[in-house]
Amino acid sequence: MELYSKIEGSGKPLLILHGFLGMSDNWKTLGSQWATLGFEVHLLDMRNHGRSFHSSEFNYDVMVEDVAQYCSNKNLTSIALLGHSMGGKVAMFFAAKYPKIVHKLIIADIGPKYYKPHHQDILAGLNAVQFESQPDRSEVEEQLKTHISDFGTRQFLMKSLYWKQPGQLAFRFNLKVFNEQIEQIGKALNPTDIYEGATLFIRGGASRYVLDSDFELIRSHFPQVVFETIPNAGHWLHAENPTLFYEKVSLFLNT
Repeated sequence: MELYSKIEGSGKPLLILHGFLGMSDNWKTLGSQWATLGFEVHLLDMRNHGRSFHSSEFNYDVMVEDVAQYCSNKNLTSIALLGHSMGGKVAMFFAAKYPKIVHKLIIADIGPKYYKPHHQDILAGLNAVQFESQPDRSEVEEQLKTHISDFGTRQFLMKSLYWKQPGQLAFRFNLKVFNEQIEQIGKALNPTDIYEGATLFIRGGASRYVLDSDFELIRSHFPQVVFETIPNAGHWLHAENPTLFYEKVSLFLNT
């Protein structure tokens, strides 16, 4: 089964992998901007997300193979690969396994280390939504609010709402599998996972995901790495300061 994607522009292929609970739509605006720079931009929905297929298998090994199959189906032999959060972990594992395919690697606000499960409040909020009572969008948000106080996080999650049938909303992502396999998201790279090509790690200055103390570990996996920080931005750095994110990534892609 092939991953769903939106493709825009022509030129050098740039694949973008969204984070956990996200979807390709989160990258629509930035993707269109890179398409004007001479890139063929592929915005992918990862398995169990967006419009891609649902599966009881959910781990980095299968997600890497999904991307490899996608590249094979589309005859992509040299790509720039950008991943945010969970998508960044997929990108790291992919580049280490298929280094010949990856011409440049960009990782947004995630490191190769282990992250303990920290999405409990979000999952509790998603599980609190009573779809059987056929709520409208505002009622779904009220139910989310019982566990998720942050407005931006709720809006991000609401992007995955759709009308499954008239009068019946649902989430596009596979919540059942996420509940069962949430520990997969935090998995660390293996010590032998190394990618020696050009690599950019870009983090939010206000985020705690990539610390200065992580730089040494990152260099052990990605010896050609350069680091950039978006000041005053958190984990969703590409949404909080899209202009600076676009500038820094574009500079890296074009050098």
